[in-house]
Order: sequence, then structure tokens, then C-alpha cells
Amino acid sequence: MLDFLSIGEILIDFSPSGEADTYKANPGGAPANVACVMAKLGCKSAFSGKIGNDAFGKLCKKALENAGVLTEFLFVSSSEPTTLAFVCLDENGNRDFSFYREKTADVGLNAEDAKRLSDAKAKIFHFGSVSLTKEPSKSAVLTAAKNAKSSGAIISYDPNLRLPLWESSNSAKNTILEALPLADILKISEGEALFLFGETDFKKAARQIKEKYGTKIILITLAAKGAYAFVNDKDYFSPAYDVKTVDTTGAGDSFLAGFLYSLLKFDRPANMLSDEEISHALDFANATGSLVTTKKGAIPAIPTLEEIHLCMKNTKKLYL
Repeated sequence: MLDFLSIGEILIDFSPSGEADTYKANPGGAPANVACVMAKLGCKSAFSGKIGNDAFGKLCKKALENAGVLTEFLFVSSSEPTTLAFVCLDENGNRDFSFYREKTADVGLNAEDAKRLSDAKAKIFHFGSVSLTKEPSKSAVLTAAKNAKSSGAIISYDPNLRLPLWESSNSAKNTILEALPLADILKISEGEALFLFGETDFKKAARQIKEKYGTKIILITLAAKGAYAFVNDKDYFSPAYDVKTVDTTGAGDSFLAGFLYSLLKFDRPANMLSDEEISHALDFANATGSLVTTKKGAIPAIPTLEEIHLCMKNTKKLYL
């Protein structure tokens, strides 16, 4: 059995290289990023998505394999190119995306691909909303998630809102919320909490989510303020680690992977976790996400277990 399986988009992020008007091609895509972090932390991790039969697709596959991710469920399109995204960074390392995603491979994930996943058993199954923006990938991903839930997997969901990819903000909100009942674990940002639930108070948003959807673990990232978790009707907070941020690409994905890694290590249902265990998982996740911001790119910046533990031990936190 797999420890972890994610499904969705894999693409090339063209990120500023540091030289004037030049970009570096970095394989990425949120579900692929999470799979790579899980693999690098020592989990049996697999990714399912679709790439083009082109140089960029080969680069994506190589990045997954180099990270230790199993690629038996990575599909190749003979007619659609690999998806591309250009990342622009402001002076604080925050990102703005431009996507080239019309009739590209990641959107072409289909029912036949989902059917081939039916025999894949994983302890944790993860998906996001970028693959829900268009058909046939939307139906394929939701079918795979429902099958995984029926087989007993813990379902992790990260909306990872990218409004330019949606027909409208209403379409984005409605589709994202339609998928939420599948989730045992939800990871959102503070901005996504406001967009989806109309709450500027993230604690109120978490309670609203738990009451309406029954989500067992709710994680809300708070950028430089750290991260928050609502588990077993209790609030948990972890301040951010004081690191020098260069690029925030992949930070949320790595944060989520850090938390999921800890859950696998505890190997108990959420309602049996102690306060100390949940706090440790949140701190570990925070350290993982913080370290990724110190380098450019998502997958190339993934820290080792040793680096994460050293960060937790030696790096001070930002109590804002």
C-alpha cells in the first residue's frame, strides 16, 4: 500500500532566475509538489496526472523520479503539450501567475485514467481545485477521490485558488465547495477563508467549516504570521520561523506535506491525537514550509528531514 497518492496538475513553472528578463524552468504543480515532499521525507509516495510527450513533460517526470515519487500512474498525452506557468515575484517573494493552459495535457486527465487508478490503495489521498477548473480532468479527479474515500483513504484537499483559471469567481467558489464534503483534511490560506466563507476571522471560518462539512482537520496558513489548526474542536497556532524568504512558491504545499507526514508517523485517527502531537505536527509543517521559501522554485527547494529538525530546534519564531 502507498503512504500517499496525489492527483491533479503537473506543469512547468517558469520562475525569475535572478538575471534580467530570464526565467528558469522548474517542474511544479501543487499536487505534484506535495507528492515530492512526502517522498523526500521517506514516504512511499505516488503522483497521478498527465504530461505531454515533449521536453517539458520529460522534465516533469524526471523531477518526480529524482524526488523518489512513483510514476506508474503518470499518464502521457500524445497530442497535448505540457502545461506552462510563468511566475512573477514582488520584492517580498510573493507570486503572481500567468498560465498557458488551453488544451494542455493536465486538463486532459480523463475517466479512463481515473479507472486505471482504481487499484491504487493509499493511506492518504490528496487533490486540489486547479484540476477541477475544466473537463475532463474535473470528473476524473472527483471520481478518483470518491473511490479513494470508499476504500478507506484519508482525503486531503487544498483548494489552491487560482482565480484566472476559472470562468468566474462564483464558478470557482461553487465548485470548490462542492468538493469539500469529500475532505477529511482541508488546507486553505487566510485569503481563501475570506473568499470561500466570507470570514475575516479565520477561527470563525474554521468553526463554520467543521459545522457544515464535518471536516476533521482544518489547516489555515497565515503567511508571515504562521499557521493555525482546528482539530477536535480546539485551536492550535504555530508562529512562522524567522527565515529569509526568497520565493514563496511551493511553501503551502510543503507545509501541508509536513503535516501529513506527521499524521502518518502518529498513525492514529485525528480524534485520538494529543494536544502535543497536533502542536508538533503544526510546528513541523511550519518549518517545512518556511524552509522552502529560502530557495527558488518548489521541488528544488524541498528540505531534508535533518534540515527541518534543525530549523525547529535552532531557528527562532516570529511572534507578530
